[in-house]
Amino acid sequence: MAVNGDDVGLQPAPPMPWFGMDIGGTLVKLVYFEPSDGGAEQAETLERIQHYLKKHAAYGKTGKRDVHLQMDNVHVGGRQGTLHFIRFPTSEMSSFLELAKAKGMASLSSTICATGGGAHKFEADFHAQVGLGLHKFDEMDSLIRGIHYIESYNRKECYYYSSPMDRCVKMPYDFSDPYPYLVVNIGSGVSILSVRSPTLYKRVTGTSLGGGTFLGLCCLLTGCETFEEAIALAERGDSTRVDKLVRDIYGGDYPKFDLRADTVASSFGNMNCKEKRESTTREDLAKATLVTITNNIGSIARLRSGSRQHERTLPRLRWSPSPTTLGQ
Repeated sequence: MAVNGDDVGLQPAPPMPWFGMDIGGTLVKLVYFEPSDGGAEQAETLERIQHYLKKHAAYGKTGKRDVHLQMDNVHVGGRQGTLHFIRFPTSEMSSFLELAKAKGMASLSSTICATGGGAHKFEADFHAQVGLGLHKFDEMDSLIRGIHYIESYNRKECYYYSSPMDRCVKMPYDFSDPYPYLVVNIGSGVSILSVRSPTLYKRVTGTSLGGGTFLGLCCLLTGCETFEEAIALAERGDSTRVDKLVRDIYGGDYPKFDLRADTVASSFGNMNCKEKRESTTREDLAKATLVTITNNIGSIARLRSGSRQHERTLPRLRWSPSPTTLGQ
């Protein structure tokens, strides 16, 4: 069977999918399935890995298990269990491979399911260092199928905010008949997909300004080292000290074009003034960077949804700022 030009029929069929990986340009996302249905006795190696993963919420300095994303009572490969989600920087891939070798992952199976560009980039390393083959899946196919799988088991995953101009309230969204809709896939960069059915979709546009841009600029501007540091700084910052707003130009609203006084007129526009630069904090710079990136992505998505007559737009973050940060 050919999938996007790759003859996956020549690859060995993947074993029970205890693990799956999305190896992106900035982050590696690993999902681990923990069976709970009393199936066949598990190998000692698997039990040891399960104990290690569940005992910790952090692995080394950069690996994180997102406990709040855990999904219980799901079905994978005919088994019932729990999905755990772990992430670490792609730059730490060598450390992950060392850990995988030390824990004996290759004794569980000969292959691991993987998607993303890194499934191609690091394939030889997995084979040489760990003895694992990668059963590769197209990342956009995986994305669309994953959206519908997650939504079928956790309806709270698809939501919107009511009263966005006032006090935002998180509301569940009815995803029973979503077509057509746009997926705004925010990773290191951004791809926007038009989805017409579970199997019919195409990429309609994108932008290079994404999560990787946010983290890269924050590292340059604030001296932070990790995504968590960048988000923590942004949560405490005030972007209006960095950005030039409509009120800074007009002294208030610009009613002719329905522009409120607090609308950003120029991202980082205040930074051409020495006095304002000197009064700006690291937190302000991080928040302004986040606002700049998200405003740009939102504008592109809005323009594309209008031109394609899409009533629904589904942002999908492959990097995970806290809800409080996005809500500000």
